[in-house]
Amino acid sequence: MHLAEVTPENFDAAIGLTVRPDQADLVAPVVKSLAEAYLYREMAWPRLVYDGDLAVGFVMAFLDAPWTDGGTRSGFWRLNIDAGRQGKGYGRFAVQAVCAELRTRGATQAYVTFEPRAGGPQPFYLGLGFRLTGEVVHGQSVAVLDL
Repeated sequence: MHLAEVTPENFDAAIGLTVRPDQADLVAPVVKSLAEAYLYREMAWPRLVYDGDLAVGFVMAFLDAPWTDGGTRSGFWRLNIDAGRQGKGYGRFAVQAVCAELRTRGATQAYVTFEPRAGGPQPFYLGLGFRLTGEVVHGQSVAVLDL
């Protein structure tokens, strides 16, 4: 498995990735993420998740983004693993790969926000070692992982 930049050559594969229908309200489509990456290119780090030469997911980190406390944070903006590819370790790999990238950039923590509802990603993130901070931003729970 590896991460790769989104390029004109793999753009169609990127926007073709879709989560399960019951997850569609939890994460924006990849095409919206890429538009946001274009608008916020100074802090967005979008990547495709590959298994060999097959795109199986998309992850976008935020780097030194302004936070509600007046400081900056880095972490996970989006994580989309294609519906037919979930449960095979791709999400775990994507989180670990982004955390490794954040470490190389000097980050000591990685943050994520998510919808706190049944069927949401909270068990996934907590299972990877994230812990809830008690913060709520735009109705989403905030969790942090020490790097």
